Amino acid sequence: MYQFIENGTVTSVSGFKAAGIHCGIKKKKKDLALIYSELPCSAAGTFTINKVKAAPLLISKKAISGKKTVKAVLVNSGNANACTGSEGYNDAKITRKHCAELLGIKPSEVLVSSTGVIGKRLPMDTFLQGINKIVPHLSEEGGLDAAQAIMTTDKKMKSYALKVKLEGGSVKIGAICKGSGMIMPNMATMLAFITTDAKVSQATLQKILKKSVQNSFNKISVDGETSTNDMVVLLANGQSEISIKAGSKNESLFQEALDALTQKMARTIASDGEGATKLITVNVTGAKTDKDANLVGKSVANSALVKTAMYGRDANWGRIMSAAGMSGAKLDPEKMSISFANVPVLLPGYKIVLDEAAALEVLSKDEVEININLASGKKSSTWWTCDFTEEYIKINADYRT
Repeated sequence: MYQFIENGTVTSVSGFKAAGIHCGIKKKKKDLALIYSELPCSAAGTFTINKVKAAPLLISKKAISGKKTVKAVLVNSGNANACTGSEGYNDAKITRKHCAELLGIKPSEVLVSSTGVIGKRLPMDTFLQGINKIVPHLSEEGGLDAAQAIMTTDKKMKSYALKVKLEGGSVKIGAICKGSGMIMPNMATMLAFITTDAKVSQATLQKILKKSVQNSFNKISVDGETSTNDMVVLLANGQSEISIKAGSKNESLFQEALDALTQKMARTIASDGEGATKLITVNVTGAKTDKDANLVGKSVANSALVKTAMYGRDANWGRIMSAAGMSGAKLDPEKMSISFANVPVLLPGYKIVLDEAAALEVLSKDEVEININLASGKKSSTWWTCDFTEEYIKINADYRT
């Protein structure tokens, strides 16, 4: 059983401190975040599948795969440090080493992450001075500042925490994330940093995180783009002394709570899509296999035609049918039915039952449900996306300026 914490963040969890400051990478807004644990942490992570990977991601991925303990995560926004070659890789190593020295820990205990414009070297003098400045700002109240500092085109700060009751006591899970554009399943230009005071081995933590990401961050799409810097990191410092062992009831309870947290973050990222006016939930039921359900959900969530129709409050079910049909899933279109929330628009046998007025009322809301029943099996899947607006084009046309 779990309960969300009001104004929760990564530092709602025992033993974690954080800070977020403006160091000068961006003109005015906060652009540097640091999360620190007083105790060594087990660390798990999932990373972009884009073959073009940013330098800090390569370093952090290597650190986590080495199964060593971690104590800090250093994150900058405004510069992705991607496509910067060996110089960019060395820059990331230098910043990690500098941060570690100031914290009095090993460089291997610091993860690094970046987000922002691709193809520019980090302003190293500015960055290193920023690290000097941020370390003294670490505090148990700094989680919300850190959440602000990792934002790029985000309009909403994304920070959460919950308390989950386990056998033997309770633990907390806190999180901050960012993401608004370049959002596509298998993660996107999104970053998520999760903390917990549960005691979990690295192997079990990795298994739990991978499953949670698969059913949350890997089922959102804003624009079909997969970025170079995506990562989700979960740190467990064990300060609660409540153990989560593989195959235990505690693992199931923790998994349920983490899934709720990551799905909340994923939904917020989708609803905060660049220029978006509404969150769109795509529910696929009646699929023969999980693969078919996900193929249809992904295709509809990625469809620019569906997303523009939703912006225009146009109940154009034909676009949904077309997206489902091109998904690669095994389906019989004559068996399919479609509804917007509780308003049916298409029944099997291509029977159109669309009530335009009722559909318009549903599509005018901030959250819209598209329900697709394939009537071919018992498998289902849910995906989240947003509408496409003129503002999305404006934001990305001016991104570097």
